[in-house]
Amino acid sequence: MPCKPETGVCEIAAGEPNETQQIDFKSVKPIKVVYFTDPICSACWGLEPLLRKLKLEYGHILDVEYHMGGLLKDWSYNKDGISSPSDVAKHWEEASETYDMPMLGDVMLDDPIMSSYPPSIAFKAAQIKSEATAINFLRTMREMLYLEKKNIEKWEFQKEAAQRVGLDISKLQKDMELEGKTNFENDLKLRQTMQVRGLPTLFFINSEGKSEIVFALRPYSFMEKAVLKVYADTHKQQYDTSWQGVFSVYPTLTSREFAELTDTDRIKVDAVLQELVAKGELSVFTTRNGNLYIRK
Repeated sequence: MPCKPETGVCEIAAGEPNETQQIDFKSVKPIKVVYFTDPICSACWGLEPLLRKLKLEYGHILDVEYHMGGLLKDWSYNKDGISSPSDVAKHWEEASETYDMPMLGDVMLDDPIMSSYPPSIAFKAAQIKSEATAINFLRTMREMLYLEKKNIEKWEFQKEAAQRVGLDISKLQKDMELEGKTNFENDLKLRQTMQVRGLPTLFFINSEGKSEIVFALRPYSFMEKAVLKVYADTHKQQYDTSWQGVFSVYPTLTSREFAELTDTDRIKVDAVLQELVAKGELSVFTTRNGNLYIRK
């Protein structure tokens, strides 16, 4: 799972992504976005500000369908300088600076993750109930991993994340053993069928089956162009860019996310957010590599 901040990709397989005739289009909206990701994919964490903006501006015409990419099965390999958790710890520190998203490598030194499969299965189990709840669950697990230094491979932390987003714990645990595991295996088969070679990968598909691919972490314009290529007759949706507006949709935001969603100068963002903290409007989780701001 070599993850390279300079290319914005976490590699998982050989070969190029191909066209998507294999996918049955099932969406009430004009575009389906088939998104391959992983709970511990650093480039996917770097994509969060752009993906959140995409949903705000084009959510009226697209649905994002999350699939797990199976980034780390185990540590039985050595490739491109990544052969142990300590290598990932160093990479995350570098990626944090490159992506301007808070990431701490400590957990990979103190309580290293041996596989991303367990949290992936947990996500697929949560997805059975609701795509929206599952996305919140995935977001919470990532915040716990990158900022709180918690090993989300372990059930105790998956359970904590599930409680935070209001999932039924007993049902989640049961679904992880049965349907969640099967759905994760199906995601891996779909990844192979579509020849996805790295994460993040997003397929933009219209109702006629025409598709555009955005591979790796790219500027926002790449996703916007993909939308317009498969559905030219559209426009951006205006949304409330005030701090109240964006926090009403996303209750936790990093500084980079707030800058992206409110079109605020990145240099001024932390002063703006810290003032809101001082006024009691927000709380803040502080790390050496950046902060997470939380709606009260």
